[in-house]
Amino acid sequence: MSKLVTIYGGSGFVGRYIAQRMARAGWRVRVAVRRPNEALFVRTYGVVGQVEPVLANIRNEASVAQAMQGADAVVNCVGTFDKGGKNNFGAVQHEGAERIARLAAAEGVETLVHISAIGADKDGDTLYAQSKGKGEEAILRHFPNAVILRPSVVFGAEDQFFNRFAGMTRLSPVLSVVGAETKFQPVFVDDVAAAAAHGATGKAVPGIYELGGPEVKTFRELMRMMLEVIQRRRLILNLPFGLARMMAWFFDLGQSLSGGLFKAPLTVDQVKSLRHDNVVSAGAKGFADLGIEPRAMASILPEYLWRFRTSGQYAAIKASAKNLKA
Repeated sequence: MSKLVTIYGGSGFVGRYIAQRMARAGWRVRVAVRRPNEALFVRTYGVVGQVEPVLANIRNEASVAQAMQGADAVVNCVGTFDKGGKNNFGAVQHEGAERIARLAAAEGVETLVHISAIGADKDGDTLYAQSKGKGEEAILRHFPNAVILRPSVVFGAEDQFFNRFAGMTRLSPVLSVVGAETKFQPVFVDDVAAAAAHGATGKAVPGIYELGGPEVKTFRELMRMMLEVIQRRRLILNLPFGLARMMAWFFDLGQSLSGGLFKAPLTVDQVKSLRHDNVVSAGAKGFADLGIEPRAMASILPEYLWRFRTSGQYAAIKASAKNLKA
């Protein structure tokens, strides 16, 4: 019988790509999510019955244990950008990650892969980084042979980075950013999935891998690249950290007072994180150690950002038409 992998958060942005890769490799895939009925699309990733969504909430011990029964490999893709509510940083990225690792060790799971983030540090100056760092520490305590992946900003068709800022260009001639000179090393989502599949199938040596694409660019440079792809001209305005922090404080307050109904577009924690470069550390293990060559942004961005062009999918046709002679 084919081996079984349980992917927590397997219907999310990164998780769905991992599910597809594991299915193509011939594995049975169990996609563990809070709302299985909203994840039925994952069934199309394999033959009938090969990929199935199941109920699991990583805050609930019993559901986590049930979802991994009989699994040969476990992948945890669950993460959050919400510091409040039940599914906050600590509950999801620390306690939830620890619960999965502890139960995986007890179940006798062969391999465990955890998706973390560059900058994870239990002593970091942001709550996000602290929760990621504490989660990693807890995982290695229960499952020392785990493969931990720390990607930089992940991009792809469903991302909340380039899509978000490209969408903002439809509303204003000014594109406001915080930390315009902060450096990033964007990584394509399917390359992260390939690394996770290596870990799940036992092809990767246990340890921590930092994953970044082939290019390091500042926030401002990334926005310029995006604007070139979507063929729009916008003024890139860098908001000073002091002003951004003040704005974020009011946004956080509004989210708290509304009970979460209002989602802060910028948080104080995010402003703090934007002070630090988000790139692969010198000497860290990465794609090269996994035998994977990450793909460049220029080869991927046009495939999904075309819809933000003024003429959408017809932009190229209209440009060619202008060159026709009467």
